[in-house]
Amino acid sequence: MTTPQTPIRSGFGPASTAADVMKGIDLTGTTAIVTGGYSGIGLVTAFALADAGAAVVVPARDMDKAATAIDGRSGVELAAMDLTDSRSVADFARRFLDSGRPLPILINSAGVMATSLFRDADGHEGQFATNHLGHYRLVCALWPALRAEGARVVAVSSRGHQISPVHFEDIDFRDREYDKWQAYGQSKTANALFARGLDRRGAGHGVRAFSLHPGQIITDLARHLSEEELEGFDAFDAEGRPKIDPEAGMKNVEQGAATSLWCATNPALAGLGGVYCEDCDIAGINESEVGRKGVAPWAADDEAAERLWSLSEKWTGITI
Repeated sequence: MTTPQTPIRSGFGPASTAADVMKGIDLTGTTAIVTGGYSGIGLVTAFALADAGAAVVVPARDMDKAATAIDGRSGVELAAMDLTDSRSVADFARRFLDSGRPLPILINSAGVMATSLFRDADGHEGQFATNHLGHYRLVCALWPALRAEGARVVAVSSRGHQISPVHFEDIDFRDREYDKWQAYGQSKTANALFARGLDRRGAGHGVRAFSLHPGQIITDLARHLSEEELEGFDAFDAEGRPKIDPEAGMKNVEQGAATSLWCATNPALAGLGGVYCEDCDIAGINESEVGRKGVAPWAADDEAAERLWSLSEKWTGITI
């Protein structure tokens, strides 16, 4: 049964950092994969897992950029993978499975935001294809290693999911005018719905899934935004530095990585899953306020989660 969207009073909060939530966590001898693990909160996440003793695999589309970011960090290895290329995802997963390693932690942190319209090789809208379909393919391909270990799978969503539900009648913007924020919003809703669908299928094998909002953090994810758009977020102080106000949702990368790491490792979540989290706790339902704490009802809807899973199976030709 999917865990209710009810906070559990975790003892952490908006200002908690990666170091805070990883204190006392020993991952010696385990393996983790972190997509997007070579920039922003993904990089902090990968390093924090490695510091706790895990062997961390970071798939990367830009291997040169990734190598520069990782800079030979002990416990972190790179492997080539492009989330928008189904063959690349399958090749990465096959190489990992051939290594014989179980996979107790998979954190899907890679993503794009508010891009101009682009499409993958199958013609699907690019933000949905990258943020959802690529990670769906990856999880399905890695399922034997995830199931073997009773893994936790973490989908980094966003409060941006409150912008839009998944428009199943026209996900790919064939019949409606493309809007980059609507496209981003539905892709982030898809992340939350995917975690629900996966948790429903995986719980019997000990595999639990979570989605989360990391916070509003100025990283490379915002590279497609204009200066005017960034100013509209009121995210910078008078000196042009990112504002840090965790209670208002504005975090640094160490705080932004905390909820992903909490979902992936905290013992308090044992036996739980399928929920959307923020500020290192399970979030409540947000019925109407866009941009406020909580998960929109459409991103915590089991019927929508099943519809998304069925469509993803159809579009990719694979399942767990």
